[in-house]
Amino acid sequence: MKHINSYIFLMLLAFASCNCFAQNTTANDNKEHTFLYKKQLNPNPAFNGIKQRAWWKEDIVYQIYPRSFKDSDGDGIGDIKGIISKLDYLKSLGIGIVWLSPCFASPNDDNGYDISNYKAIMKEFGTMQDFDNMLKGMHDRGIKLVLDLVANHSSDEHEWFKQSRSSRTNPYREYYHWWPAERGKPAHRWSFFDVNEDAWKYDSLTNAYYLHYFSQKQPDLNWENPKLRQEIYSIMRFWFDKGVDGFRMDVIPYISKDTSFPPIPKSFNGDYVGYYSYGPHLHDYLQEMNKEVLCKYDITTVAEGIGVNADRVQLFVAPERNELQMLYQGEALGNGMLPREFKKLDPKGYSLPVLKKVYTKWDSIFALKGWNTIFLANHDQPRMVTRWGNDNDQYRELSSKLLTTFIMSMRGTAYYYNGDELGMSNIKFDSIGDYKDIESINRYKFLQKTGGDLQGFIEAQKMTARDNSRTPMQWDNQKNAGFSSGTPWLKVNSNYTWVNVDSENKDAHSVLNYCRKMVQLHKSSPALIYGQYQVYDIDDPFVYAYTRTQGKERMLIVLNFSNKVVDYQINSSVLYKGMKERINNYSSTTIKGRTVTLKPWQAIIYQLF
Repeated sequence: MKHINSYIFLMLLAFASCNCFAQNTTANDNKEHTFLYKKQLNPNPAFNGIKQRAWWKEDIVYQIYPRSFKDSDGDGIGDIKGIISKLDYLKSLGIGIVWLSPCFASPNDDNGYDISNYKAIMKEFGTMQDFDNMLKGMHDRGIKLVLDLVANHSSDEHEWFKQSRSSRTNPYREYYHWWPAERGKPAHRWSFFDVNEDAWKYDSLTNAYYLHYFSQKQPDLNWENPKLRQEIYSIMRFWFDKGVDGFRMDVIPYISKDTSFPPIPKSFNGDYVGYYSYGPHLHDYLQEMNKEVLCKYDITTVAEGIGVNADRVQLFVAPERNELQMLYQGEALGNGMLPREFKKLDPKGYSLPVLKKVYTKWDSIFALKGWNTIFLANHDQPRMVTRWGNDNDQYRELSSKLLTTFIMSMRGTAYYYNGDELGMSNIKFDSIGDYKDIESINRYKFLQKTGGDLQGFIEAQKMTARDNSRTPMQWDNQKNAGFSSGTPWLKVNSNYTWVNVDSENKDAHSVLNYCRKMVQLHKSSPALIYGQYQVYDIDDPFVYAYTRTQGKERMLIVLNFSNKVVDYQINSSVLYKGMKERINNYSSTTIKGRTVTLKPWQAIIYQLF
């Protein structure tokens, strides 16, 4: 490898910290990287003296759903050249990391989360040369790239699976989980996407069942096979050697299975989602992955923490365990969901006190070690302004700005989804025929078979379906929102004529320009990144107020999560002599003594002196 001396020194420190410097290196470790990208920390002297700094703690992550971001060739599908054409836009946002949903070769049963070749680019998205150009373009602009690693399952069109199902004696047979039919059907396993909710699929070719926690076209990989694990590690090295800066690891808690496949223990009360994350060798495999691959690169890792509760999170991210760096936890996402219903919201809405208690609990977990993640939306969730704010014309912009303020002022790496910087909202389809997502389509089929409430399901999907967040990015008020010159793969939201990048760029008070201001405030403030978090008035039903303190810098964040005008009295335990307003989503604020009159969805950050 070609390195400058200071970079070698940093790498040696990284090697030593994860106990891998003394290990034997492989031929692949000595391979020259395609290009060298030195990752630097914020040079702001205000950050001097802060221990355990890391670039992945300080940068804001911006998730791109490539199929919906920008189409360059008119086929209606977003692609890599489309992303390249918008690199300057990404830089203008001020974000430091792009998380790219899967761009690998895939038949698209689950929009790229079913991978048929981990070392190739999806044809609809472009070529490997396009990918290399995009990566270089990002690095040239100071933006890191994190890929979505889908390692719990592959596509059934992957060559491994084709070989695996060809015969019981094929060398690839043990790359997947098979159960001989002559032993009877194995104990039930629930599937997220199967029309029968059954994770065992019978295959007549070898008279056996294979396991698929997700779609029938997403067979689960057998991590209990060391040869399979080495294949995965080879894939990771391939992308790291290209210069990729990390992985977001899709459903990584599910990789280990009890291969005797006993009935789910009664102690789980039928909670398959939680049970799947308790594989017997999960942490052995994550530590092996770290030892053999992760600790040899200056990269970041984040686990999708599905099924992982607060009591177990440190097993994944505690530095001394040498596993991963962050866990993308979503306990708050259940707030306001009806129990025992499929993704159906409570008509009463969510509880702000419950939301505050969840985020406060998770912050306390990372108070001394480890690092948190903060998000309200992604490709698996509805638009954040519809779910957590108010997407009507009166409050859409205000509540979008408030939610942006929240995400970027809590302690933990902020994860922000493409389009949320515009205040994009749910499309709310009226017909199942408009949906493209396998989750919505197969659930509808299941309800058809079982006599379920189909109209009630469609109404619920208007609020929670994944396709709500996957509608094309709204670039301008021209045809198809400037996303494509052809017919988009998924309909464009009709509000694109006024909710779009071009219009909001020109409006100093837009959601987009507010987002840019909030990003800059976050990046310049040690308190908003590393500062201690203290919540106040946690049972207040309308206002979320908290301080962030780092050294002499103190920030007070006051957020009115309601359509009401609220007179909020700053808690008497918040001591200050003066206050300076740093950001406000309104043009003015009324404050008398310690009482702040908050307008609907008002968000303010004060610096305290």
